[in-house]
Amino acid sequence: MNAYPEAFLRELPKTDLHVHLDGSIRLGTLIDMAKEQKVKLPSYTEEGLRDLVFKDRYESLDDYLNGFQYTCAVLQTPEALERAAYELAQDNFAEGVRYFEVRFAPQLHVHAGLDIKTVVSSVARGLERARAEINQKEGIRVGTEPRFEFGIIVCAMRMFTAAFSEYFRRFMAVHAFSPPENVYAMASLELARAAVALRNDHGLPIVGFDLAGTEAGYPAGDHEAAYAYVHRHFVNKTVHAGEAYGPESIFQAITELHADRIGHGYHLFSPERIQSPAIRDREEYIHRLAQYIAERRVTLEVCLTSNLQTMPELSAIREHALSKMLLARLSVTLCTDNRTVSNTTVTREIDLALKNFNIDTHQLKNIIIYGFKRSFFPGSYNEKRNYVRQVIDYYEAVAKRHGY
Repeated sequence: MNAYPEAFLRELPKTDLHVHLDGSIRLGTLIDMAKEQKVKLPSYTEEGLRDLVFKDRYESLDDYLNGFQYTCAVLQTPEALERAAYELAQDNFAEGVRYFEVRFAPQLHVHAGLDIKTVVSSVARGLERARAEINQKEGIRVGTEPRFEFGIIVCAMRMFTAAFSEYFRRFMAVHAFSPPENVYAMASLELARAAVALRNDHGLPIVGFDLAGTEAGYPAGDHEAAYAYVHRHFVNKTVHAGEAYGPESIFQAITELHADRIGHGYHLFSPERIQSPAIRDREEYIHRLAQYIAERRVTLEVCLTSNLQTMPELSAIREHALSKMLLARLSVTLCTDNRTVSNTTVTREIDLALKNFNIDTHQLKNIIIYGFKRSFFPGSYNEKRNYVRQVIDYYEAVAKRHGY
């Protein structure tokens, strides 16, 4: 196990490829917005919210998700979405993140006064304003430091109810006589079409498509049409899989939804989670799946703190599957998932990994650089290569300055 000074870890150029906007709003901002919009909170102090809602440990996944009812409630105006995105970008840069991909489900914010284009445009406007300010800093402006960049990932929902948002309430009313799985699939396809149009016709910085929400009982395969659509239109793809279900969910995400990356992937090495009776040799199935992922460099977006908080069976970070992922030489990147709900930062996630797993200096560099290499960078391939090269050079300069 290794420990490094926090100052060194903060200064290193980093990515966060798995961070939810509605789970990463500043608590002070949440309180301000709630007061302005007359949204009722359990407490109107940061200490009270930490004690009652946004905790260090949660009793269950439902307990973890409880806080989103408050964050989503205040993110229902263009101004709120723009402010939350702007502040999230600034918070990332303040701890050394140079590239991040913020993800959110636009359909949770659509209502009679707010269409999907305005939702995504508002988030993009906040991110672009932060980027413009950050990239005027001297080191970036003169080219001695890598610039700050971002991308937007839109999330479809594996399932939803009428209570999720006004959009979903209207959608379910229109399709009241369709089987639930068909309704979920149709909503995902509508979002997929909107995402492609917003990127192609309106120039919005959408770099990826995601599938989030309750995993067990709601298979990714139900959303195959949506993923086929974005796949045909060259949109990058990630899928929450292996968080609350087993290896088969990860396999389905990669083979049926063409996933380039996997969100979490925690249960990749959990044979007891395999459901199909057709899989007789579970260990062999996992071995082959891990090999398949390794050879194709399908990157796993690992969120240590979030997994510890939502998985009762995970009693300590050292029991996390990250150790097996590293042993199998998988491409992994460390992410926050939800900075506020999980009370974490990228720096903290890296520090947790270093203190609990056998990661040497060389592996640390690889993990961090994987984040840049496997990002859905919005520029051309050549631009991305040049950016990654600059990041590597800057990483090495920081490491040398700190004696590593």
